[in-house]
Amino acid sequence: VRAYEAMGAGQRERVLEEALAVPADTRTRLVEVLRQARDFAGAARLLEADGDDAGAAPLYEQAGAPLLAAEAWLRVGEQARAAAAFERAGSLEQALALYQALGARESLAHLLGRMHRPMEAAQVFRVLGNAHAELEMLRAVPADDAQRPEAVLRMCELLDAEGATWRALVLLADGIKHATGAGLLLLQAEQARLLQQLGLASAPEGAAAAEKAPPVVDGYGYLKAIPIFDGLSLEDMRDLYRLARPMLLPAGTTVLEKGAKGMGLVVLLEGMVSVSTGPGPDARQLNMLGPGAFLGEISLILDGPVSAHVRAHTVVRALRVTRTDFQYFLETHEAAALRIYRLFTQSLAERVRDLSS
Repeated sequence: VRAYEAMGAGQRERVLEEALAVPADTRTRLVEVLRQARDFAGAARLLEADGDDAGAAPLYEQAGAPLLAAEAWLRVGEQARAAAAFERAGSLEQALALYQALGARESLAHLLGRMHRPMEAAQVFRVLGNAHAELEMLRAVPADDAQRPEAVLRMCELLDAEGATWRALVLLADGIKHATGAGLLLLQAEQARLLQQLGLASAPEGAAAAEKAPPVVDGYGYLKAIPIFDGLSLEDMRDLYRLARPMLLPAGTTVLEKGAKGMGLVVLLEGMVSVSTGPGPDARQLNMLGPGAFLGEISLILDGPVSAHVRAHTVVRALRVTRTDFQYFLETHEAAALRIYRLFTQSLAERVRDLSS
C-alpha cells in the first residue's frame, strides 16, 4: 500500500493498465490495495473491467466521479441511484429522463426547478399537494413569460386559500401592469372577485387597504438569517427555502423529543415553544422561544439524539427542513455545501469554546 501511495500519477496509471492483463485473482488483491491507498477511482476501474459495476459505482462516488458512478449504476439497473448521480454530475437531461421513467415525482419537480422550468415544476408540486413549493415555483415564472398570467392566477388561488387575500391583491396589481390581451382580462376578473370578497369598491381602495394590512411572515428571512446559511447566493437560498415544509402545531404538541433521533431544522414563524430538560412534570424549563428562533440545525449535518425537549406552548406555525431534504440540497449544490460546512465547523468550534470558558 505504501509503495503505491508513493508513486507518481504516471506510475500509478501504468500499474492500472498492466493490472488489466493479470489473472483475475491478482487483480482482486490489487483492488484491495487501491482501496486501502484510497485510490477509489483506480479500484473502480479495475472492478469495472471485471464487469463488477455494482462494486465500481459506489467507489466512483467516493472518488468524486458522479458521472462514471451514474453510468455504472445504470448498467446494473439501479435507475434511482443512476438518476441521482447524473443530477449530481450536472447531466440534468439524463437525470430528468430517469426520474420520469421511475415516476419519482418529487425528485422530478425539484430537478425541473433547477433546470429553470418553473411552470412544469409547479404543476408537479401541485399534483404532490406541496403548496409551499408550488408557490415558490410559480413566483419564479418571469414577468414576460406567456404563462405568467396563469401563474399569477394560481398563486392568488393558493394565497387566498391560506387567508392571505391581501397578498393576492398586491400580486394581481403587479401582474396587471405587465399583462395584455386575454391574460389581462383574466387577472382583472380575479381582482374584481377578490375585491368583492373583501367588501372593497375599487382597485385603488384595495391597494390602499393592502398597504395597511399586517405583513405575512413566510419564513424566508428567518431561514436566511441562520448563521450556517450566511453567504449563500440568492438562487441557492430560494432552492433551500423551496425544500422547507410548513408545519401547523396545536398547543401542547411535542416539536422535538429529547433523546429521539434528530429529524432536521425547525424555524418558528408564529407562536411560542417551551424548551425543557425533558417531557416529565419535574422537567426544568430552559427557555421560551418565539418567531425567528430555530431548532435542530445540528441534526442537519450530525446524526445524534435531540438534547432538549421542545413543546408548543401556543399554536405554532413553523417551517421544517428535513435531514433527507437537506442532504439532497448539499449533494446538488456543491459550492453552497462547502460554505455551509465551513460555517458549521466555525459555529461548532465557538460553542465548544463557550462551554470550556
